[in-house]
Amino acid sequence: MLSRIAESLFWIGRYIERADDTARILDAHLQLLLEDPWVEEDLACRSLLAVMGATGPSEDVQVTRQDVLDTLAFNRVSPGAIAGSLTAARENARRAREVLSSQLWEALNTTWNALPTRTSRSTPPHFFGWVRERAALVGGIVDATTARDSTHQFLVLGRSIERADMTARLIATRALAGSAAPGWTTLLRSCGAHEAYLRTNRGREADRLAAEFLLLDPSFPRSVLYSLNRAEACLGELEPGVRRKGDDDPRTVLGRIRSGLEYRPMLKLLGNLPQEMEDVQRACSEASDAIKLRYFPSGVSDDWIGDPW
Repeated sequence: MLSRIAESLFWIGRYIERADDTARILDAHLQLLLEDPWVEEDLACRSLLAVMGATGPSEDVQVTRQDVLDTLAFNRVSPGAIAGSLTAARENARRAREVLSSQLWEALNTTWNALPTRTSRSTPPHFFGWVRERAALVGGIVDATTARDSTHQFLVLGRSIERADMTARLIATRALAGSAAPGWTTLLRSCGAHEAYLRTNRGREADRLAAEFLLLDPSFPRSVLYSLNRAEACLGELEPGVRRKGDDDPRTVLGRIRSGLEYRPMLKLLGNLPQEMEDVQRACSEASDAIKLRYFPSGVSDDWIGDPW
């Protein structure tokens, strides 16, 4: 496979997952602002922008939920926003058109064509719901119509790394914002994890158990551990039989942070949760850089392909 095609596939997976997870995070936090009149809006919005890697206004400017929506939802230029991510995914799909199924291309192109109407006429909850539905459609088409070759591996690799990063951000928002953040039950629901969590823990609800589920459950596809394991598996399938090459090998980077989470006592994880989630995000970024160096050409413009956000 040409490296430019592989790179586009990798970023299609990342951008679609980024749009989906950003919609879930924003939906949970904005719902809290609507339901709880005691939440300080400026603090909650600044905490959310910080965790999502966006630069907020100066301290003397009041940050509102509309500022958050403009920055993280409706901005079609920034790949860190929902609309920008969907636009970037479609552009990468255009570049990789020769290896994508017609159904996958049509799903991405239809989503992109509907963006102007959705961003201008839909209420935020309806917009977030639409984004989740489109992301689920794209993910289903990828799994149903793509041969289990390098095309599928690069798509799922990008999706898995982004999912680990975004789940870590979701957990970090809960840890950093304190009373200004949604409860664990709300976060579980936003991930579609609440029912799976209740079945796993036989109906018991506790903050520690919820955090442990989102971090370490080996079978739930949105947990950090599952996503890191899936990313490692994709890298192994891309180069079967090849041993890890050193500290700059992407499997080494992911394996180090995965084993640190998996084998560290849970109380230690919870006692330093913001730093632990920052480490996960840093490892995902380092693994992404290592994947670029290993599989994609150097010296190529990153416009719409892997922009920092």
